[in-house]
Amino acid sequence: MALASARPSVGDLPEGLGRLPGPCTVTAARYDDSPVGPYRELAVAQPAHLGARPGMCITTMAVTSVDARLGGRVNWGFPKELGTLVWFDEGDGRVFRWEEREIVVRATPVGPPLPVLIPLRALQRRADGPVSILGHARGRGRVARVEIDVPEDDPLAGLAGRHRGLLVAGMRLVVCPARRPVGLTATLRAPLRAPEPALTWAPQSQHTLTGD
Repeated sequence: MALASARPSVGDLPEGLGRLPGPCTVTAARYDDSPVGPYRELAVAQPAHLGARPGMCITTMAVTSVDARLGGRVNWGFPKELGTLVWFDEGDGRVFRWEEREIVVRATPVGPPLPVLIPLRALQRRADGPVSILGHARGRGRVARVEIDVPEDDPLAGLAGRHRGLLVAGMRLVVCPARRPVGLTATLRAPLRAPEPALTWAPQSQHTLTGD
């Protein structure tokens, strides 16, 4: 996962969410096991708020699995699209490439491995309205230098450059069911799934944690 200060914006937020200052996150992940089988994923998230609730909104997300795309959209409102995502191991480093958009993420660890626990809160919009999604990831993390290459004419060009990051191995990711927020709390009334189309806005581009 890389923390990237992107200017200008790298995507529109869905209706009902506001922007917050702070860096974006860029996550390139390889899941060797999941409820929908192995797949790879690239996600870009931006700081956002829903009322007084802060979080990260994923505005670009590509996956290699049809089932992962469908589940992500109807369960959580993640704007997943199918892409050709290639993963390379280079010694201790990792290289991740989104072929269709020629986006490359390179991560080189520079620190010792340490146990990490990363809390997650995503703010998304499904077909039935805004939802809040809690989760966490744990694994063995190493501080890393991350370099992102993006073509100049791509909507994500603001992410290009060198960034601070984290390389996580043996990652276990837990994502809770989406909840419909009310005030500062989240209710249990949101259905587990929303009918397609799960997205009710058109982002500029067709989008947590680097694992192996």
